[in-house]
Amino acid sequence: MTTNERKQRILIVDDEPLNIKVLAQHLKDDFEIIIATNGDDGLDRAQLTPQPDLILLDVVMPDRDGYSVCRKLKTTPSTKEIPVIFITAKTDDSDEARGLEFGAVDYIKKPFNISVVMARVKTHLMLKMQRDLIHRLLKEKTTELEEYEREYMRLFHST
Repeated sequence: MTTNERKQRILIVDDEPLNIKVLAQHLKDDFEIIIATNGDDGLDRAQLTPQPDLILLDVVMPDRDGYSVCRKLKTTPSTKEIPVIFITAKTDDSDEARGLEFGAVDYIKKPFNISVVMARVKTHLMLKMQRDLIHRLLKEKTTELEEYEREYMRLFHST
Protein backbone atom coordinates (compact mmCIF):
# COMPACT_ATOMS: atom_id res chain seq x y z
CA MET A 1 0.00 0.00 0.00
CA THR A 2 1.41 3.40 -0.97
CA THR A 3 1.24 6.44 1.26
CA ASN A 4 -1.76 7.80 -0.68
CA GLU A 5 -3.71 4.55 -0.40
CA ARG A 6 -5.72 3.47 2.59
CA LYS A 7 -7.48 0.30 3.54
CA GLN A 8 -11.08 0.30 2.48
CA ARG A 9 -13.43 0.92 5.39
CA ILE A 10 -16.29 -1.37 6.34
CA LEU A 11 -18.94 -0.31 8.82
CA ILE A 12 -20.55 -3.25 10.64
CA VAL A 13 -23.91 -2.36 12.21
CA ASP A 14 -25.27 -5.16 14.40
CA ASP A 15 -26.61 -5.36 17.95
CA GLU A 16 -25.24 -8.89 18.45
CA PRO A 17 -21.62 -8.82 19.75
CA LEU A 18 -20.85 -12.33 18.46
CA ASN A 19 -21.80 -11.37 14.88
CA ILE A 20 -19.61 -8.28 15.09
CA LYS A 21 -16.72 -10.30 16.50
CA VAL A 22 -16.89 -12.99 13.79
CA LEU A 23 -17.20 -10.50 10.93
CA ALA A 24 -14.52 -8.16 12.26
CA GLN A 25 -12.13 -11.04 12.93
CA HIS A 26 -12.31 -12.21 9.31
CA LEU A 27 -12.30 -8.75 7.71
CA LYS A 28 -9.74 -6.88 9.85
CA ASP A 29 -6.63 -8.03 7.97
CA ASP A 30 -7.84 -6.65 4.65
CA PHE A 31 -10.08 -3.77 5.70
CA GLU A 32 -10.41 -1.05 8.30
CA ILE A 33 -13.39 -1.96 10.50
CA ILE A 34 -15.81 0.48 12.09
CA ILE A 35 -18.44 -0.86 14.50
CA ALA A 36 -21.88 0.36 15.51
CA THR A 37 -24.19 -1.58 17.82
CA ASN A 38 -27.46 0.14 16.86
CA GLY A 39 -29.03 1.90 13.91
CA ASP A 40 -28.62 5.48 15.12
CA ASP A 41 -24.94 4.93 15.89
CA GLY A 42 -24.58 3.33 12.46
CA LEU A 43 -26.07 6.42 10.80
CA ASP A 44 -23.66 8.65 12.73
CA ARG A 45 -20.63 6.51 11.86
CA ALA A 46 -21.59 6.49 8.17
CA GLN A 47 -20.90 10.24 8.23
CA LEU A 48 -17.31 9.85 9.48
CA THR A 49 -14.45 11.17 7.36
CA PRO A 50 -13.34 9.24 5.48
CA GLN A 51 -16.69 7.56 5.07
CA PRO A 52 -17.08 3.79 5.02
CA ASP A 53 -16.76 2.19 1.60
CA LEU A 54 -19.33 -0.48 2.48
CA ILE A 55 -21.86 -1.12 5.23
CA LEU A 56 -22.78 -4.57 6.58
CA LEU A 57 -26.16 -4.03 8.21
CA ASP A 58 -28.32 -6.25 10.39
CA VAL A 59 -32.08 -5.93 9.92
CA VAL A 60 -33.38 -6.85 13.37
CA MET A 61 -32.13 -4.36 15.95
CA PRO A 62 -33.86 -2.59 18.83
CA ASP A 63 -35.05 0.98 18.36
CA ARG A 64 -34.26 1.42 14.64
CA ASP A 65 -34.31 -1.58 12.33
CA GLY A 66 -31.94 -2.07 9.42
CA TYR A 67 -34.60 -1.25 6.84
CA SER A 68 -35.13 2.23 8.27
CA VAL A 69 -31.35 2.71 8.57
CA CYS A 70 -30.91 1.74 4.93
CA ARG A 71 -33.77 4.01 3.84
CA LYS A 72 -32.17 6.94 5.70
CA LEU A 73 -28.73 6.20 4.23
CA LYS A 74 -30.14 6.06 0.70
CA THR A 75 -32.07 9.34 1.07
CA THR A 76 -29.14 11.27 2.55
CA PRO A 77 -26.95 12.85 -0.17
CA SER A 78 -23.68 12.24 1.69
CA THR A 79 -24.33 8.51 2.24
CA LYS A 80 -26.55 7.43 -0.67
CA GLU A 81 -23.62 6.03 -2.69
CA ILE A 82 -22.30 3.76 0.09
CA PRO A 83 -23.21 0.15 -0.76
CA VAL A 84 -25.21 -1.65 1.92
CA ILE A 85 -25.27 -5.43 2.37
CA PHE A 86 -27.85 -6.80 4.76
CA ILE A 87 -26.69 -9.69 6.94
CA THR A 88 -29.73 -10.97 8.75
CA ALA A 89 -31.64 -13.86 10.23
CA LYS A 90 -34.74 -12.78 8.27
CA THR A 91 -34.87 -15.50 5.63
CA ASP A 92 -38.17 -14.99 3.79
CA ASP A 93 -37.89 -14.02 0.14
CA SER A 94 -40.19 -11.08 0.89
CA ASP A 95 -37.71 -9.81 3.50
CA GLU A 96 -34.89 -10.05 0.98
CA ALA A 97 -36.96 -8.25 -1.67
CA ARG A 98 -37.82 -5.53 0.85
CA GLY A 99 -34.15 -5.02 1.70
CA LEU A 100 -33.21 -4.70 -1.95
CA GLU A 101 -36.11 -2.30 -2.53
CA PHE A 102 -34.72 -0.06 0.21
CA GLY A 103 -31.47 0.18 -1.74
CA ALA A 104 -29.25 -2.62 -0.44
CA VAL A 105 -26.89 -4.12 -3.02
CA ASP A 106 -27.00 -7.60 -1.51
CA TYR A 107 -28.67 -9.71 1.18
CA ILE A 108 -26.93 -12.46 3.13
CA LYS A 109 -28.94 -14.78 5.36
CA LYS A 110 -27.71 -15.96 8.77
CA PRO A 111 -26.14 -18.20 9.68
CA PHE A 112 -23.70 -16.85 7.15
CA ASN A 113 -20.78 -18.59 5.49
CA ILE A 114 -17.74 -16.35 5.96
CA SER A 115 -16.35 -17.31 2.53
CA VAL A 116 -19.57 -16.08 0.92
CA VAL A 117 -19.46 -12.88 2.98
CA MET A 118 -15.85 -12.24 1.95
CA ALA A 119 -16.59 -12.86 -1.73
CA ARG A 120 -19.59 -10.54 -1.74
CA VAL A 121 -17.78 -7.84 0.23
CA LYS A 122 -14.85 -7.91 -2.19
CA THR A 123 -17.18 -7.86 -5.21
CA HIS A 124 -19.15 -4.86 -3.98
CA LEU A 125 -16.02 -2.97 -2.93
CA MET A 126 -14.54 -3.53 -6.39
CA LEU A 127 -17.73 -2.26 -8.00
CA LYS A 128 -17.66 0.80 -5.75
CA MET A 129 -14.02 1.51 -6.65
CA GLN A 130 -14.88 1.29 -10.35
CA ARG A 131 -17.94 3.54 -9.92
CA ASP A 132 -15.87 6.08 -7.97
CA LEU A 133 -13.19 6.06 -10.67
CA ILE A 134 -15.76 6.66 -13.40
CA HIS A 135 -17.27 9.56 -11.44
CA ARG A 136 -13.83 11.08 -10.85
CA LEU A 137 -12.83 10.76 -14.51
CA LEU A 138 -16.15 12.20 -15.64
CA LYS A 139 -15.70 15.16 -13.30
CA GLU A 140 -12.15 15.77 -14.59
CA LYS A 141 -13.27 15.61 -18.24
CA THR A 142 -16.20 17.91 -17.55
CA THR A 143 -13.84 20.43 -15.96
CA GLU A 144 -11.48 20.20 -18.95
CA LEU A 145 -14.35 20.77 -21.38
CA GLU A 146 -15.61 23.76 -19.38
CA GLU A 147 -12.11 25.28 -19.42
CA TYR A 148 -11.80 24.65 -23.14
CA GLU A 149 -15.17 26.29 -23.76
CA ARG A 150 -14.24 29.36 -21.68
CA GLU A 151 -10.96 29.71 -23.58
CA TYR A 152 -12.75 29.28 -26.90
CA MET A 153 -15.30 31.94 -25.96
CA ARG A 154 -12.56 34.29 -24.79
CA LEU A 155 -10.51 33.88 -28.00
CA PHE A 156 -13.27 33.95 -30.58
CA HIS A 157 -15.87 36.20 -29.04
CA SER A 158 -13.73 38.95 -27.59
CA THR A 159 -13.11 40.52 -30.99
